Amino acid sequence: MQRADLRITEGVIWKQLLIFFFPILLGTFFQQMYNTVDTIIVGRFVGTQALAAVGSTAALINLINGFFVGLSTGATVMLSQFYGANDRSGVCKALHTGVGLSLVLGAAVTVLGVTAAEPVLKLVNTPASCLEDAVLYTRIYFSGAMASMIYNMGAGILRAMGDSKRPTLFLIAACATNIVMDLFCVVVLNMGVAGAAVATVLSQVVSALLVVIVLLRLPPDVRLNPKHIRLEGNLLRRILYVGIPAGLQFITFDLANLLVQSGINSFGDVTVAAWTAYIKTDALTWMISGAFGVSITTFVGQNFGAQKYARIRKGVWVCMAMSVSLVGLLSGIVVLFRSRILGIYTTDPEVIALGAYVMTLTVPFNALFMPVEVFAGAMRGTGYSLVPTAITCVCVCLFRVIWIFTVVQWFHRIEMLAVCYPLSWLLASLVFYITYLRGSWLRKRIAQCGMEPEVR
Repeated sequence: MQRADLRITEGVIWKQLLIFFFPILLGTFFQQMYNTVDTIIVGRFVGTQALAAVGSTAALINLINGFFVGLSTGATVMLSQFYGANDRSGVCKALHTGVGLSLVLGAAVTVLGVTAAEPVLKLVNTPASCLEDAVLYTRIYFSGAMASMIYNMGAGILRAMGDSKRPTLFLIAACATNIVMDLFCVVVLNMGVAGAAVATVLSQVVSALLVVIVLLRLPPDVRLNPKHIRLEGNLLRRILYVGIPAGLQFITFDLANLLVQSGINSFGDVTVAAWTAYIKTDALTWMISGAFGVSITTFVGQNFGAQKYARIRKGVWVCMAMSVSLVGLLSGIVVLFRSRILGIYTTDPEVIALGAYVMTLTVPFNALFMPVEVFAGAMRGTGYSLVPTAITCVCVCLFRVIWIFTVVQWFHRIEMLAVCYPLSWLLASLVFYITYLRGSWLRKRIAQCGMEPEVR
């Protein structure tokens, strides 16, 4: 079943991680380009209010998508462990259960996103001047949720088997579709934010179709067969055991960011547009962070299935060193050229100046988040999902909520809102570092899975 170029249970660790990392990073870049292209084209060809409308939807979209994408990671973890153990039957069952789960999740996301758009956007104080466009963009976006869920599940399945290249190629094709359709719908047809949303949905359909075609053409013993798509009870419980905490982490993380967005919205259109441009400017940093997180989760999953515990521990520290170095370097470059980069998204000098100021308060500290990404990804790769979720929810999400309702309320300044990010990263990283070094999480998972105990 296994191909030599797809194994990450053997070979030089840093090379294996980088070979897996770069396609994921490139794929994440093109996935991020969906909304970034919308932002650039809307900001330049429609105006500041339209830019604010698209930007104000980000927290809600991430909130709803995040939970269900997090839930689907349970299937990816289970499949990577089966693949590492060379369990053909387990891989096949995990694949079909995962695809079935994506269909259910896609339907749920569509209904929830369309119905919740207006009340939630009002709840978070979306400026009245851009509320109508924000609601329209959100509803059209979520009409394509089924395609998004299918792609993310299918791509996760392929990555769990060590194939990070083809999901990236599919995203490149989808991103090209999005750019062409954005220009056509927004510039040629003059559809405004609706055109940007339609372009995104069409591009998601392209990526979903491509990943399904590949799953249908896998080797016979692990190939997707539509007749076999079902939710296997026992396997589904194992998937949900890992996926629900991951989903809750996503949703609490994004709920906190939704409250942050609410605070940003209270400063008006210019601040919303500046914050949107800042987030887009700093996006590459978080693409690197997320790519290392996915890489270490799959690396640990396969090696845990193969019972190579020493390789897991070494891989975590190698991943940590690479991620901190790369994120730190990139953050320095972003800070240095922040005003020029912000100018890509808007020509408004007031928006650029405010965005550049906010970035000086946050971007230099981005590397503080990497222990959270790497340690949580490693724990989740073994199926140990509850503790990393609890740490992230309390140290990042709850901390930000408390900060918003206390410090930001007392001192209603953008500086007070911005600094809650690096402070929450520092707190979470310290707790993760202590938890990881204790080592009880790995011993517990080894015992739960009935594997040979770790020799130390």
